[in-house]
Formats: sequence, structure tokens, C-alpha cells
Amino acid sequence: MQYGICNLSIVPLRNEPADTSELVSQVLYGEVFKILEQRKNWSKIRLAFDTYEGWVDNKQYLEINETQYKSLHKEAPKLSLDLVEFIQDKREQLYPIVLGSTLNGLSLLDHRHDGDSIKAKNAKEHIIQTAFLYLNTPYLWGGKTPFGIDCSGFTQMVYKLNGYKLLRDASQQATQGEALSFIEESEPGDLAFFDNSEGTITHVGIIMKDNYIIHAHGKVRIDRLDHSGIYNVDKKIHTHKLRVIKKVI
Repeated sequence: MQYGICNLSIVPLRNEPADTSELVSQVLYGEVFKILEQRKNWSKIRLAFDTYEGWVDNKQYLEINETQYKSLHKEAPKLSLDLVEFIQDKREQLYPIVLGSTLNGLSLLDHRHDGDSIKAKNAKEHIIQTAFLYLNTPYLWGGKTPFGIDCSGFTQMVYKLNGYKLLRDASQQATQGEALSFIEESEPGDLAFFDNSEGTITHVGIIMKDNYIIHAHGKVRIDRLDHSGIYNVDKKIHTHKLRVIKKVI
């Protein structure tokens, strides 16, 4: 088995080994992974944090050994708290990194970082405060950053920045936590899941107080939440049908 670490800011994780293939997620600076298959130009990887799989360009990561991988994987993630910051290599070159980048591999990569970071679990009330950092971020299928994010990437990164692990896709996140019977039982920071006409869970958002929800739909926005689902305050229609509310924390 081979292993790798992302040494660039935001690397595309694609469905197939081609630049034109669908973006299924992103690999942020410092994330480590197993290399499941290596071809001439592309590698299929499995991320250590959430076991998500996809293809990355071989020019956009560095190989590490098993001992280094296991050491970094077992550590609690140390994450960048700045919207955008720079790390510096031994040649004084600057590399931009974004909110939620992993800093555990700095010494391995021989990089320096002077910005803010966190390596601890926060109380549940911090979830909404963190979510506001992504407010008005444009929707991007597969995105995980303040410059483009999808609904489950948003919830995953907000939870990750507070020390909690969510899986990558909305349907996967819906398998986590404890189901609640009514909206009235929920607390700010709980997750609400929504399905399509076939009953497949396709959307997720973070519940706020007073029957509001923050979620990524066109952009990260705040809308009303009721027993039917999400009521878009701009369009004055329900845009998502409520399926289940889960308490993960």
C-alpha cells in the first residue's frame, strides 16, 4: 500500500482519472490518504478522514511512507482558522491555504505557518458561529472551501472545524447520530436532511434557533424551516422536503 499527503491548497478529487471528469470532492492542504491505484498520470485515493474515494492528478500530491501516514492519521486534526492564509517552504515560497486546511504535516513538508489554528473540540453552540464563516459562499458541487462549497461539504467542514467527524455525502451523514421526532426537539447545530421525489436524501443543512436553517443552496444562505421543509424567504416557496432531523453532538 502507498500513501500520500496533499501539499497544495485545494486539489480536485474526480470521479474518473481525467481533468474533464466530475468533481466529487476536494482534497485540502495537509490531508493524508491511501493510494488504492496508481497510473501514469492519476491515482485513485481514499481519504483518511472520511474514507471518501476518487482520483487525483499525480502532480498534485506527495508520497509519504506508512509510518508517516499512520502517525498523522492518529493525531487529532490541527486546522487552519483563517479564511485564507499562507504557508512558507524552506525556499521562502508562499502557498495559499484556506479555512479548514490540516496543519499536522507542516514539519513533514518542511513548511511554516503563522496563522490561527485549532486542535480541540468545541461546544455545540460554536457550530452556528463557525457556519457563519461560510455565509454567501457560492454553491459548488464537490466543493469544501469558502470559495465554493456543496451542502454536505458545508456541514462536514463546519463540524470538522469544531472537532467532530461527519462523512462526506448527505446520504452518508444521514446514517450518523440520533433521529429526532419533531423540529421542536432540535437544538442549534443539529442536522436536517431532505429527500427528493424518489425518497433519496439529497440535501442537508444546519438547524438554527427560532426555526431557521443555514444551508448551501445557490449559496450558503439562511432560510425558514418548518415541518414541510425549507421555505425560501426570497422565492416564497418550499425548496426542499424534510426527511429527518439528526442529533450528532
